[in-house]
Amino acid sequence: MCAPLRSSGLKKLIFHPDAEAETAKAADFYNGQQKNLGKRFVSAVEEGAARVRVDPLIYPIVEGDVRRCLIRTFPFSILFRLKRNRVVIVAVMHLHRKPGYWKDRD
Repeated sequence: MCAPLRSSGLKKLIFHPDAEAETAKAADFYNGQQKNLGKRFVSAVEEGAARVRVDPLIYPIVEGDVRRCLIRTFPFSILFRLKRNRVVIVAVMHLHRKPGYWKDRD
């Protein structure tokens, strides 16, 4: 039997490479819209990831074992899985993007 997950104290936060690419692409888009907006987007993603790391179990499950944290001030969410002592961010998804495109990511 697996050890139960704790709601806090997770030591590792891992971004899937595609989630990193999504963040960079969105930041580039926002930088093209307004000076420093991309930087603010990246900061908002980092803040959301930090919140997830502190207490991942407060976020709702959206499908299977994937949970969602909405990013403040931007129409994006962080989709993540809990894997024992780590949080794996599988997507940084625009809220109007086709749902489920990220399902094959581990």
